Amino acid sequence: MSQTAYRTQHATEVTEALVGQKVTLAGWVDRRRDHGGVAFIDLRDSTGLVQVVIYDEEVARPLRSEFVIQVVGEVRLRPEGNENDHLATGKIEVVAENIEILAKSDALPFQVSTALENESENKLPGEDVRLKYRYLDLRRPSMQHNLKLRSDMAKAARHALEDMDFTEVETPTFIKSTPEGARDFLVPARLVPGSWYALPQSPQLLKQLLMVSGVERYYQLARCYRDEDFRADRQPEFTQLDMEMAYVDQEDVMAMAEKVIAAIWKSAGYEVQLPLPRISWQDAMDKYGSDKPDLRFGNQIVELTEYFKDTPFRVFQAAYVGAVVYKGAADLPRRKFDAWQDWARQRGAKGLAYVQFTADGTLKGPVAKNLSDAEREGLREAVGAEPGDAVFFAAGSRESSQLLLGAVRVEIARRQGLLDPKKFAFTWVVDFPLFKPTDDPDDDDVAVGHSKWTSMHHPFTMPSADWIDKFDKDPEHAMSDSYDIVCNGEEMGGGSVRIHRDDIQNRVLDVLGITKEEADEKFGFLLEAFKYGAPPHAGIALGWDRTVSILAGADSIRDVIAFPKAGGGRDPLTGAPAPISDEQRAETGVDYDPEEDED
Repeated sequence: MSQTAYRTQHATEVTEALVGQKVTLAGWVDRRRDHGGVAFIDLRDSTGLVQVVIYDEEVARPLRSEFVIQVVGEVRLRPEGNENDHLATGKIEVVAENIEILAKSDALPFQVSTALENESENKLPGEDVRLKYRYLDLRRPSMQHNLKLRSDMAKAARHALEDMDFTEVETPTFIKSTPEGARDFLVPARLVPGSWYALPQSPQLLKQLLMVSGVERYYQLARCYRDEDFRADRQPEFTQLDMEMAYVDQEDVMAMAEKVIAAIWKSAGYEVQLPLPRISWQDAMDKYGSDKPDLRFGNQIVELTEYFKDTPFRVFQAAYVGAVVYKGAADLPRRKFDAWQDWARQRGAKGLAYVQFTADGTLKGPVAKNLSDAEREGLREAVGAEPGDAVFFAAGSRESSQLLLGAVRVEIARRQGLLDPKKFAFTWVVDFPLFKPTDDPDDDDVAVGHSKWTSMHHPFTMPSADWIDKFDKDPEHAMSDSYDIVCNGEEMGGGSVRIHRDDIQNRVLDVLGITKEEADEKFGFLLEAFKYGAPPHAGIALGWDRTVSILAGADSIRDVIAFPKAGGGRDPLTGAPAPISDEQRAETGVDYDPEEDED
């Protein structure tokens, strides 16, 4: 529907087929160029650019960047030699007969011109400035592309789910606080002084209730809220593509999710080969040092614990020793390896041991002289290195060492240009533990319950069939029916088979240290529902912002969210969060004291 009160066509709809015809266009002045009595304006709308020629200097003189104008003119071919092959409308131009200024623009805090989008002089300001003037930032073509991509992806996902007989159901934003692994955002209930709503961290319990309700296939693009410490790719409010199914197992859910992912990627012009590969959680940690491995490149971690079991080198006398190869890096100067030490320390490590295999086979580096003759002799073969390579090592606890080597592996790939944003490497990570220790220094999730164990995913995850009868006797090794979908080293989403039997649920809560009284208080409504016939059910949720950013090749999820928050959850555009007035505070009941009420 291009024709409106202000235009007959969009910019990119003005083609050679319209030569000799009159058109009416509307949009922003992207930029203006003056050439001896003739002015050229690039008119920009949501579809792109079209060149407008103005022969009247008096008409052109007042026009500035980002003025909103309406142009009436005739379409003609550009003079021979003046075509612009980079523009969809590069063979034609519109000769202006009348131009009306619909709105003026002040001087811009930064340039948004399409013409400058890929030019080196186009230096964007810091993120705080971009977010303060987000309405200008969103005019940039790359941001327009991201918003359109996000919309197209949602449309494709909806169509795929509707083809599989899913029903879209909205769940509430104001709910009761329930334990899900992060802090809740809380909202005072004015009409019930002293009581609070919680904003949902996810629709987890509500979608399970929908399964009990007989909605066998549910989905929604759900808004979720988590009061977490700020990190680069976290937002306090985010979106999930949430999906749940009754009378299914893990395989059914994964097959459904693969169809949705394939449809999403197809909407952007990519074909995804199904079925997607799988890797166990343990193999992912052992080979890639991450539960979300980036498989766009190889270079697996090599475990050397057994190799160094009798080592004289005190640093390698550890519970775990591992290594990763840095191809072709043997000749890097010492200062480069010193910089790697700083990089490792910034990640909380003491440093990063390394050796170099020179082209003639000589073993160099600070570690080499500490090894035995036998260790030096067989090391290159043990790690799979070649002459000219360097090797980084980590030693200590298994998990922390693997996490460090996993980060080293990705950083090496980044420096070698192997992280192609247009290449997509998917994998399912399966066979997760059911529980994890609450004292893990590398984990900043809020523990669910009050024991030494918390849920790896959430308290409603079903133990795997092999562990149904014994998970509470050996929580450390218990496994679950859960699964994550990973792409390019990012966790796109995750899910699990849910507990639908109250006896199993009660045993899980016992392991977590959640008493019956606390369970009834926090989520007794779900446990009550399970008494009335809960079908087996399972589901998955895709982190929508993350999924869009992967497909868009964006550096941050903030580049695919229309109005994101900056550091610390601040909104430079609106000024949120902001103080409220004394009157508002009194109305909310935040300071309600039940003892005073009794008096």
